[in-house]
Amino acid sequence: MKKTQAQTNPYPNSDTNKRYYTYEYYLRRRFGAKCAKIPLDAGFSCPNIDAGGGCIYCSGRGSGDSIPCGLALREQYEAGRTSLSSKWDTSRCIAYLQAHTNTYAPVEVLRRTYEEILSFEGVLGFNIATRADCLSEEVCHLLAEVSERTVLTVELGLQSSSDATAAAIGRGHSFSQFCEGYRRLRSLAPRAEICVHIIFGLPRESRDDMMRTVRDVAVLAPEQVKIHLLHVLRGTPMCDIYNEGAYRPLERDEYVSLVAEALTYLPPDTVIGRLTGDGLAEDLVAPLWSRQKTAVINDIDKKMYENDIWQGKFFRSVQ
Repeated sequence: MKKTQAQTNPYPNSDTNKRYYTYEYYLRRRFGAKCAKIPLDAGFSCPNIDAGGGCIYCSGRGSGDSIPCGLALREQYEAGRTSLSSKWDTSRCIAYLQAHTNTYAPVEVLRRTYEEILSFEGVLGFNIATRADCLSEEVCHLLAEVSERTVLTVELGLQSSSDATAAAIGRGHSFSQFCEGYRRLRSLAPRAEICVHIIFGLPRESRDDMMRTVRDVAVLAPEQVKIHLLHVLRGTPMCDIYNEGAYRPLERDEYVSLVAEALTYLPPDTVIGRLTGDGLAEDLVAPLWSRQKTAVINDIDKKMYENDIWQGKFFRSVQ
């Protein structure tokens, strides 16, 4: 009898056909079961936006577009649990401060916010999205305290390690500044897990540029990585650039090939928190194929199987 793809999978951190370290597999190993991840908006801003700019692809809600507006944190959390209760066991939850920069406030304000969230029923883990240039020593010491009480993951948006790209998209910091904040967090809050976000399809980036970012991140060896596709969202500067004909989004086959290759360079023990991003359907201008998220992920699985590659296969080449 012919063996299945799962039975012949050479990648060790998997019990399915997946040739990369899925977030679902991580949850089962870390918590013993799947957990519901509840996105939250604490009302913080972003220094990049406050400086009068902001990233050209940002909708203005700082990745919090799907979070209900006008609700208190506890109400957001309970609404999220109710929404997910039909497909998840919501007795196990990861609270995710997703919108904007969640270390960008006075430390006492941050402490009160974190304490409130940790008091919510069912919270087993806590994810905090922020920027590496908003990690002062005082903030890192607070994060270290939090990491002693729960499974803390600090999510850092890098997007690209190219300073030219960072300037073009209005990121507001260089790669060296990112690394400075990353290393400060690693040093002062060693129990905190770090998740680095990168984006494929940024304006004027070549395949080599994107793979260079992947290799740079691989050297940092974060516990998690999220790979996003650049979405053109209505009402953003990126949308204006697209409408002027000055930007071509990635095609589906291009993106699948990029992700499959990228995974081969990442450390084999790095959890892959995401392989493509989500955008609200009513705001998405391009690429429209990104709405078919499951099909895209299946294509990535197929590409890796056909090419006999897996996460970390070429990691030694970047060390």
